[in-house]
Amino acid sequence: MKYVVTLNDTQYEVEVEKGQATVLSTAPVAVPVAAPAIAPTPTPEPAPVAIGSGEPVTAPMPGTILNIPVTNGAAVKAGDILLILEAMKMENEIVAPRDGVISQIAVNKGATVNTGDVLIMLG
Repeated sequence: MKYVVTLNDTQYEVEVEKGQATVLSTAPVAVPVAAPAIAPTPTPEPAPVAIGSGEPVTAPMPGTILNIPVTNGAAVKAGDILLILEAMKMENEIVAPRDGVISQIAVNKGATVNTGDVLIMLG
């Protein structure tokens, strides 16, 4: 088998057979150059969601929204379940921090969220 080896910025053509190597040439060897890599096209970021007024209820951890039992305009009391967030195979109830009215639901069922993402605006 023939190989091109670069050592101290000098290229050598070397032939190896059954454990023995022979240097064939110390002259510059034409080495095929790979075509430049094409940068992947960046995926566009989702358009920002206009957030309604009020107090944001944010995701305490990354996960997936399983259920949203409330609707826009619904009156809730402190401790009422606003949505169910699945994280690490556990279902976590996200509850209202205070009494109020749902002014906006910023996520959909099945959405993946990160820590700190706004889930619901509580007016």
